[in-house]
Amino acid sequence: MSIRHGLLALLDQGPRYGYQLRIEFEARTGATWPLNVGQVYTTLGRLERDGLVAPHGEDEEGHLFYAVTDAGRAELRSWFETPVPRNSPPRDELAIKLAMAVTVPGVDVAAVVQSQRRHSMKALQDYTRLKGQALNGDTGRQDDLAWLLVLEQLIFQTEAEIRWLDHCETRLATYRPGSPSSEPAPSAERRSAGPKRRSQL
Repeated sequence: MSIRHGLLALLDQGPRYGYQLRIEFEARTGATWPLNVGQVYTTLGRLERDGLVAPHGEDEEGHLFYAVTDAGRAELRSWFETPVPRNSPPRDELAIKLAMAVTVPGVDVAAVVQSQRRHSMKALQDYTRLKGQALNGDTGRQDDLAWLLVLEQLIFQTEAEIRWLDHCETRLATYRPGSPSSEPAPSAERRSAGPKRRSQL
């Protein structure tokens, strides 16, 4: 999640101080990616260093306001116009866990999959309930559309995760070590290296 650009987007609507930025960021994303004030001010310091924001006075209580600069607006427009790259996907803890589980003797991989499915199904039910509230306007939020879009992304992502877990379970049930359909043919390098212990998938 680009906190940097999220803060620029908020400052593009007018000067704000750190705590205001934190509250508005969490309101628009449904606190899906909670921030602490320290993160906000650290990011503001970097934005100021890079010439993307500048101090904009203080209020009576001593809160330091920041405003976006022309360079910051250009950076923000570029962010909105540039697709999010997928050539370096973020690390997925669940994928890493299952990749490790199938190679470690004694791990009940099927149980790992089933446990995760139960957890993901519960999360999907919670997201769907929150979506219903957002659609009915029951949240009392001014940023219901922003929150709805975030919720729907979480729903689609969780649905895809559950489908992948179903696929993993099927793969586990049908996998036969050593069968041609279960693993790729060994490369010349692997053949020359001699037989190696196979995973217990």
